[in-house]
Amino acid sequence: MSRWLRALAILLLAASCGGGGSGVAPRNLDDACAILQERPGYYRAFRNAEHKWGVPVHVQMATIYQESKFISDARTPLRFTLGVIPMGRQSSAFGYSQALDGTWDEYVEEQGGWRARRDDIHDATDFMGWYMAQSNEQLGIPFSDARRHYLAYHEGRTGYRRGSYNAKSWLMRVADDVGERSRIYQVQLAGCRYAR
Repeated sequence: MSRWLRALAILLLAASCGGGGSGVAPRNLDDACAILQERPGYYRAFRNAEHKWGVPVHVQMATIYQESKFISDARTPLRFTLGVIPMGRQSSAFGYSQALDGTWDEYVEEQGGWRARRDDIHDATDFMGWYMAQSNEQLGIPFSDARRHYLAYHEGRTGYRRGSYNAKSWLMRVADDVGERSRIYQVQLAGCRYAR
């Protein structure tokens, strides 16, 4: 019986690891080339989304960095009552792109991707491209403007139209950081052999 329990414990531990460390960020998040070298599949996903939707690779990468630090199963923090009683997550955001349940469902319905998963880099980048293409069309945000795309991504297009971000100085700083990271990634990618 002891041997059986030990085998069950090992099996449960292995199952809880999430299949090969997909929930682990790349080692050097400040170097776009290092990210692509460590995770070659990422570049294919970014390029596919760029070709399909028009959103540059560096804009996608900067947004995913901000949203999830490239962690496939990223979630928002738990909320607590009385400092100790868990009351659920701050939102339904999940995965690389931190897509909310409702927005993800809209994407799946519109794009016919019923098997799409938020913790799959190909699906997450396609979702992001889809969302930003709509922001480009409806709000006139240039595809290369990571800062404004991030504001529309975070606040939603209706919130962006209303300028809800103007009352959030912390969000304006984050959007500035996204814009700067996008520029840095763009320069790095220009000299990166993995991005050709």
